[in-house]
Amino acid sequence: MATKPPQGDPVQDAPKVSDPKHTAAGLTAIGHTLRAAQRQMGVKRTALTLLRVNQKEGFDCPGCAWPEGDHRHTMEFCENGAKAVAEEATLRRVTPEFFAAHSVADLAGRSGYWLGQQGRLTHPMYLPEGGEHYEPVTWERAFDIVAEEITALGSPDEAVFYTSGRTSNEAAFLYQLFARELGTNNLPDCSNMCHESSGSALTETIGIGKGSVLLDDLHQADLIIVAGQNPGTNHPRMLSALERAKANGAKIISVNPLPEAGLERFKNPQTAKGLTTGAALTDLFLQIRIGGDQALFRLLNKLILDTPGAVDEDFVRDHTHGYEEFAAAARAADWAATLTATGLTEQDIRRALDLVLASERTIVCWAMGLTQHKHSVPTIREVVNFLLLRGNIGRPGAGVCPVRGHSNVQGDRTMGIFERPAPAFLDALEKEFGFAPPREHGYDVVRAIRALRDGEAKVFFAMGGNFVAATPDTDVTEAAMRRARLTVHVSTKLNRSHAVTGARALILPTLGRTERDLQGSGEQFVTVEDSMGMVHASRGRLAPAGPELLSEPAIVCRMARRVLGADSVVPWEEFEKDYATIRDRIARVVPGFADFNARVARPGGFVLPHAPRDERRFPTATGKANFTAAPVEYPELPEGRLLLQTLRSHDQYNTTIYGLDDRYRGIAGGRRVVLVNPEDARALKVADGSYVDLVSEWKDGVERRAPGFRVVHYPTARGCAAAYYPETNVLVPLDATADTSNTPASKSVVVRLEQSATD
Repeated sequence: MATKPPQGDPVQDAPKVSDPKHTAAGLTAIGHTLRAAQRQMGVKRTALTLLRVNQKEGFDCPGCAWPEGDHRHTMEFCENGAKAVAEEATLRRVTPEFFAAHSVADLAGRSGYWLGQQGRLTHPMYLPEGGEHYEPVTWERAFDIVAEEITALGSPDEAVFYTSGRTSNEAAFLYQLFARELGTNNLPDCSNMCHESSGSALTETIGIGKGSVLLDDLHQADLIIVAGQNPGTNHPRMLSALERAKANGAKIISVNPLPEAGLERFKNPQTAKGLTTGAALTDLFLQIRIGGDQALFRLLNKLILDTPGAVDEDFVRDHTHGYEEFAAAARAADWAATLTATGLTEQDIRRALDLVLASERTIVCWAMGLTQHKHSVPTIREVVNFLLLRGNIGRPGAGVCPVRGHSNVQGDRTMGIFERPAPAFLDALEKEFGFAPPREHGYDVVRAIRALRDGEAKVFFAMGGNFVAATPDTDVTEAAMRRARLTVHVSTKLNRSHAVTGARALILPTLGRTERDLQGSGEQFVTVEDSMGMVHASRGRLAPAGPELLSEPAIVCRMARRVLGADSVVPWEEFEKDYATIRDRIARVVPGFADFNARVARPGGFVLPHAPRDERRFPTATGKANFTAAPVEYPELPEGRLLLQTLRSHDQYNTTIYGLDDRYRGIAGGRRVVLVNPEDARALKVADGSYVDLVSEWKDGVERRAPGFRVVHYPTARGCAAAYYPETNVLVPLDATADTSNTPASKSVVVRLEQSATD
């Protein structure tokens, strides 16, 4: 049966450490899944809810954006997806009585784990200026407060409208429509912090900022390179696709600073073999030094160029631009410099080359390990160079595969959640709705924090997410948020951002994916876009967590009517009553969505067009796929320092902490651990089990400190360390970002270890 939330924060002072695992999933994962779900939902609700996850007539998992095939298993979810569903469909409730018992100061002193375990929000809550507790407020008064603060601004650009990847297509389209009718492009989103580097690189090189493969392409590939990604924890259902690819004869190269259990051996709980021996996945593990990926792909490109017959000359001639300049840069790649940058051996790289040359169909998958460095955009452009050389874009079984980490983050961008919208999108919006949207670019996440810090933004509105915990430079970000006049969060559950407020604050509770959405015209559904451009419906079936909840589209529509008033040219009331009317407008504004309502009514939905994949047409400035030739970069590491990457535990999804264990890495009962190579630890004289403060070093000279981390000797790449976020976000400087994309460089933070006062 379901259990009550924890009364006090669990003590995390002495995490237990055992050897890391070498297999993922299997019977162990089934047990963890069922126990976690039953604690939140009870036995009957667990069965009813999990059987609907990712089904064609069910709801889309609020976790990752990995796609489903046409054939669905009865249990079409992974362990972490089940945990995400369980925490949304929980029987626990956060009521006005809870807020009366807990001041904002009390909440600010709690861990993210404790906050998230309290359950679903049930009423709109308001923190008045000077108040110590949130108070219940009517929806009408809540929208009045938003209107008071927005209409008092000197300019619409003093408001920031943030979006989390959980937001549906319909809600996202309405949200950007409201912001632009108000008069601002300040629409930062979580993509600014994850795959913005991918979008920047891919738009420049192939003409569209999305991956070019479908699920069947993975099944048909000869070679799959998984770089800077840990699918066993972050996208577990991807392991099934890799298993099938292996069964079809594919080879897999894993490129990562840490060995990860999910890429070593996968025990598929859907098969008899998976419940016993499982399947080995990785054929070659390249344990790369953090930030060395660009150098690796540059040298592989040199070696391809040096191999007679290895280049697809017809494809290069007919479909690409910039080859000669790129080839000159690639041929200049240096073995010694590459081995220094990557930490690999010549034998490692030549083994990789053999697999590359033997493959006629190659896919490269990646995630945050490639996107969160200063040189992330040129790194991903080098991956594109690598694929273009052998014609591996625009044919079955080949292409680019940036794996998105949140269930509709890609769809939100498609719907116009972007601070730098394309002129063609704004033109279509103006034609459809009859108002002139602003053309000046708005704030991304980092620039929004700077604007709040500097008093240039005064209202912060978040459609989902946990902004304070997701962003870099925690102390700076929290101080910036506290300078706001008003902070508003549309949320399903309590999180850290609700305790870090402006002068006034609102929490607006909303429906989750699992819940039935009844509006004026009847029961509604919403749509989402997965990581491979498939658009499909999501239908909740559970009764809402409370009668006061509003859907995200309803919240946007009512806010817009109150803020914009009678002068608005948008039929907000009509949109709230019937989401089909929203989709009709999307169909006329967003390319690829023609006849949206009819196509999404088909089981499984439809796939969006993708010119490079579908017809080898590249809508770039040159009209062709662009080779690029950036200088090779990699992080430099001073003597006595380590290069830290922030990462998730297995008991975590983005900033949501499900538990205090990371069983694949052998960590139990605590999150404040730092994984350090034993040889580095000996050189630095830090024993396994000792406690250190992590202190980051950057050119601004500011000391950023994360205290009290237990040292765990772990098989990381030499010179590299790893620790969990959001606890280590405090170490990432706000201004340490990727060139071009402005994504925080959270995967390459120079740190020193100092003995902790708690040791």
